[in-house]
Amino acid sequence: MLAFTNAKEKQSPTIIGAGCELTGDIKTDHIVQIHGLVIGNITAETVVIGRGGRVQGQINATNLFLHGTLDGPATVNIANVFNAAQMTGTLSYRTLNITGNTGLECKLSKRKDKEK
Repeated sequence: MLAFTNAKEKQSPTIIGAGCELTGDIKTDHIVQIHGLVIGNITAETVVIGRGGRVQGQINATNLFLHGTLDGPATVNIANVFNAAQMTGTLSYRTLNITGNTGLECKLSKRKDKEK
């Protein structure tokens, strides 16, 4: 059996697997990986939307790794947008990294607020 939790740190990722659908909000201080469908808002340290993953809702995170689809706004410090990514809504960021030809149909807004 594969164990994700580090006994000293007491941290483990939240993973929504392929074929899984979740309706509701997710709030954590750790990593959230989405490979299925989430209909709801996500607040986390790091959000990874995998290829084939989809989020319909708002994201608030320090780091965003977008390989799949995001339908909704995102407020992040660092946005990493990859080749197959698609997004609608507003992406509010401090640092933006785009790799390849993405399907962004969103408004980009560089954050000017002070980092906490």
